[in-house]
Amino acid sequence: MLNEILSIKNLAGEEIKKACNLKDIQDIRIKYLGKKGVLTGRMKSLGSISKEDRPEYGRTLNESKNFIEDLLNRQEEQFRSTELNQSIQTQRIDVTVPGCFVPFGHLHPVTQTLDEITAIFISLGFNVEEGPEIELDFYNFEALNMPRDHPARDMQDTFYINDDVVLRTHTSPVQVRVMEKNIPPLRVIAPGKVYRCDADVSHIPMFHQLEGFMVDKDIRMTDLKGMLELFVHSVFGIDTSLRFRPSFFPFTEPSAEIDISCVICKGTGCNVCKGTGWIEILGAGMINPRVLEMSGYDPDLYTGFAFGLGIERVAMLKYGIDDIRLFPENDKRFLEQF
Repeated sequence: MLNEILSIKNLAGEEIKKACNLKDIQDIRIKYLGKKGVLTGRMKSLGSISKEDRPEYGRTLNESKNFIEDLLNRQEEQFRSTELNQSIQTQRIDVTVPGCFVPFGHLHPVTQTLDEITAIFISLGFNVEEGPEIELDFYNFEALNMPRDHPARDMQDTFYINDDVVLRTHTSPVQVRVMEKNIPPLRVIAPGKVYRCDADVSHIPMFHQLEGFMVDKDIRMTDLKGMLELFVHSVFGIDTSLRFRPSFFPFTEPSAEIDISCVICKGTGCNVCKGTGWIEILGAGMINPRVLEMSGYDPDLYTGFAFGLGIERVAMLKYGIDDIRLFPENDKRFLEQF
């Protein structure tokens, strides 16, 4: 019986020497030392050995088990060390290899334009205010002198949630909300998203607008003109001319459309300006006394001006873009140019 144990020991030793990898070592360990292994089975049968032979048999079994375990562990450690060295050699980093280019994102051209415009008005002492994009009909229309039967309330122009709630069509409601809670003097801009039922090369259903207004005693049209001239020169250059054309807006009186000399042809006439040398950029005027009254102001004591401009419109003129629909498409070929 002892010879059998020694034979198993020698056979296991030969198999361990012939092992080629860690899997072979694991298979040998299970074969001899696992729950159903060869030596494990012999140890379970130790109780059936006679009392005279049991001590010698048990000692030989333990010596064989320890021998096989020690040999397995040493061979396993050697294989692991070899694998580690191979891994280090094959996976090491070559610091002399040129790095891979990682593209960096940047602000959207509309955001860039909005930030630039906002910075200009902040430098002029304006505060930035925001309001809800889902707006009450009262603030979006009624408080701005647009009663229930006003054409601007047409379902073809406005996204209605219900009869009293709309997606705001301009950021002018912020003007009313600010005037309700504050007393003059006020100098405020309100940038943000607005929504209208339009979709063509110059209109999209959601776009960005900036409303600005100033309210105080003795505010005049000349104050509006001087402020807008400074804004236009800051964005388009000192050589850009400005003109006011009479117009109509329910919330301003008098009202004007503001044109600038064409930034493409410098006023000489081209396809962009349709040969006129001028391009419309924003609307403005003196705040209608009715709007002041509805906000709780005395129109005999206070006056003010207001203006509104489309951010995408300014960006199109600034960068020479002829289709507003390019802005929301997220085409990398377009965005990378900015």
